[in-house]
Amino acid sequence: MNVVISVLAIVVLTSLLATLLVVAGRFLHVEEDPRIDEVEDMLPHSNCGACGKPGCRAFAEALVAGDALPSGCTVGSPDDHVKIATFLGVDVGSQQRRVARLACAGGNNVARDRAHYQGMESCAAAALVAGGGKACFWGCLGLADCANACDFDAITMNQHDLPVVNEDACTACGDCVQACPKDLFSLQVEAQRLWVACSSLAEGDGVMEQCEVGCTACGRCAMDSEGQIVMRDNLPVIQPSANPLTATPTKRCPTGAIVWIDETAGIVKGDAAAKVIRQSEIHDAIT
Repeated sequence: MNVVISVLAIVVLTSLLATLLVVAGRFLHVEEDPRIDEVEDMLPHSNCGACGKPGCRAFAEALVAGDALPSGCTVGSPDDHVKIATFLGVDVGSQQRRVARLACAGGNNVARDRAHYQGMESCAAAALVAGGGKACFWGCLGLADCANACDFDAITMNQHDLPVVNEDACTACGDCVQACPKDLFSLQVEAQRLWVACSSLAEGDGVMEQCEVGCTACGRCAMDSEGQIVMRDNLPVIQPSANPLTATPTKRCPTGAIVWIDETAGIVKGDAAAKVIRQSEIHDAIT
């Protein structure tokens, strides 16, 4: 008898709760703007998060609500932006294109190792073992976590185990930024061509015993920049400026740690930078 009563009680309670949910759903239901589905279909469905939203659906909702503009999608083409803007009757918007850049040039032909790492082929794993095997504690470990994380094939590893970003393919999704345990990647405005390709906080010529292209904190770039560069923690820091940046600060850099990224020629070092001739892996650091 007790069992029957318990079963009946459960059935009644379940029915009551189901009824309450149906009633609540009917009265609390919020009609969704049907344009959201149409706008979502016009988006690339990459769900990369480069627009600042957790996915294309969320970005479509922001577009329909007027909280974003089509140009905020860095994956979509200009034609896609115009299509969405025309459909919603809004401006396309303008946004400076951003790309991922690596603050390290220490491939294995110029940077020494202080130890040989053996273990999982992952920068994150290597970094857990005394920071990795690189003589420069801040240097790229070269195990391709960034390239593996990039869903757009915008990062490849060169012959010296250094990541190379294809800026034309980069969508500024930020996955490489998250993947790098040394925090060497950041998203930068593509039009800013002056770049510090080093993250070492050391100073002096001793830096070159670890990496031949490392910044020695000599400060020549800052002296030549007309106030557009300041030295901070032994590294040049490019300041926001109303005047356009030029390649002048690269001219006297002795190691080529500060470079100019030309649209056609790629990375260009100053005339004073020592030429990198070695193509083979460099010997380990002297300990």
